[in-house]
Amino acid sequence: MLKKTVLTFAFLTILTTFYGFNAHFSTPVMDDVLNETAETDYAPHAEEPRNVISAYDNLIRRVSEQEGNDWRLMSAIAYHESRFTPDITSRSGARGLMQIMPSVARHFEVPLDRISDPETNVWLANKLMTEIQSTLRLPESTPEKDRMSIVLASYNSGIGHVSDARRLARLHGENPNSWEVVARYLTLKAQPEYYENEVVKCGRFTGSRQTLAYVDDVIGRYDKYCRMAGR
Repeated sequence: MLKKTVLTFAFLTILTTFYGFNAHFSTPVMDDVLNETAETDYAPHAEEPRNVISAYDNLIRRVSEQEGNDWRLMSAIAYHESRFTPDITSRSGARGLMQIMPSVARHFEVPLDRISDPETNVWLANKLMTEIQSTLRLPESTPEKDRMSIVLASYNSGIGHVSDARRLARLHGENPNSWEVVARYLTLKAQPEYYENEVVKCGRFTGSRQTLAYVDDVIGRYDKYCRMAGR
């Protein structure tokens, strides 16, 4: 029994060392959110569920649930973006677990020096996801996989290019709420006869291969995480 206890402690120590510790902060923008959190079951004295997906399970679950997002989907995004590494910066300037761009932080009035903080980073990603869904205004009848795919494509490539693809779909009498259709028009946006059309607002798009691969990868990992962890 003593040997098992020692091994368990050693494993947890290695895990914590590898992933680091979750930082906490307070900014004027987030005071209301954090005050609400303090009054929930996630108060410091409450016992938190064990980690199943990553060392950031409880943080991602708490922040995502406040925004009404599926924490397992947000975890799948975090894996794809950073492999759950909080202190990395991409060549394009994206930072942290969710690879948040400085422009997103400015949009939500968060100081740039807070972007890499795990809780700030996850909060920004959730706010962005919520805003994307609100802006897209997909009908309630949209199949969940189509909805999720279109939202993820917007998160990856920008909602402007996805909206262009949906407008092109409507123009050609096709379903703008079908991911298969939207993905095809995202690809076609690399061609002048499509990106020069008057309904296109964001011009040429050459990143469709990356965006389609991103959507497939995140959804595949999300399905895996749903099997690993309950809602």
